[in-house]
Parts: sequence; C-alpha cells; structure tokens
Amino acid sequence: MKPRLNAYQAAPGVMKAMMALEDEVRRSGLDPSLVELVKIRASQVNGCAFCLHMHTRDARGRGESEQRLFLLDAWRDSPLYSERERAALAWTEAVTLVSRTHVPDDIFAQAKAQFSDEELVKLTLLVAAINAWNRFAIAFRSIHPSGATSIAASRNTPLQGAFSSRGIVAAETRPV
Repeated sequence: MKPRLNAYQAAPGVMKAMMALEDEVRRSGLDPSLVELVKIRASQVNGCAFCLHMHTRDARGRGESEQRLFLLDAWRDSPLYSERERAALAWTEAVTLVSRTHVPDDIFAQAKAQFSDEELVKLTLLVAAINAWNRFAIAFRSIHPSGATSIAASRNTPLQGAFSSRGIVAAETRPV
C-alpha cells in the first residue's frame, strides 16, 4: 500500500479544525481508558489499521491489559467489560454504522442508563471524531509503523506522523 497524500500539506485549515475537534474530545472529561476503547472499537469496525496501531499502543501505555484489547472485537461475549463500557461500545458501533443501524432505541436506552445527557453528547463527539480520523487515514492510505520501524519512520505517511502516543500533535510541530 502506498500513501496517497499529506492532508496537512493539502488543506492545513481543515486539519487545524480536526485538531480542534480532537482537543475538545481530550477536554471531555470522559475516562481516558474508555476513550481509547471507543477509538479502538470504531477503528476495528472501520478497518483502520493506522488508528488501531496508534490507539492500542496508547491504551497499553495507559495500563490497559492485552487480554481486554485482544477481546475487544468480541466484547459482548466477554465478562471483562463493565456495564458502562458495554453501553459505550454498543453506542460506538451503532453510531459508527449509523446508515445500517439508525441507532436503535434499545442502544440509546442502554447508553442513557450509564451516561448523563452531557456525557452522551461527549461520547457521541468522541465517536464522530474517531470516525472522521479513520476516514482520513483510510482514504489517504496512512501506513502505521511495523516491526522494528519506529514511529518517526511513519513521518512519510499521508498524515506525516501527525499522531503521537499522546494523541494528535499540531501540524506545525512536525517535521515535513
């Protein structure tokens, strides 16, 4: 697979807006481990290898267990996830697949039982944001580091290494 383009070079204003969206997600007050689980699950559903690589690494860095990461794709069949996490994961899948699911009432009720109205809006922003990042990474064929390749070597991807273990970094701080 060959990267298609560098979105930061092609449309810096658009990517600045994406960065602002990501900043809002970071300020949401949602539990950081829940945020990573949601990002990973949406990236699994969308098939975004670049984002899966980044967010599983970030989740591990936050202390997430390998077992929970390995079983995330089958979260419904595992007792390792709390009711709150289950509600968030169901919401993530329903919103990610909105054209198929139309976000069913039972999924909304499950989410409402675990999240306040404000938290549910913030969770929805999180899902929308990771879906947007997945679409940028997939559309422009961003390539994750592999094997002994360091994250610095990924600077030749279309997003030019715009991601770091702490999330998205400003385009201005990255070497091009």
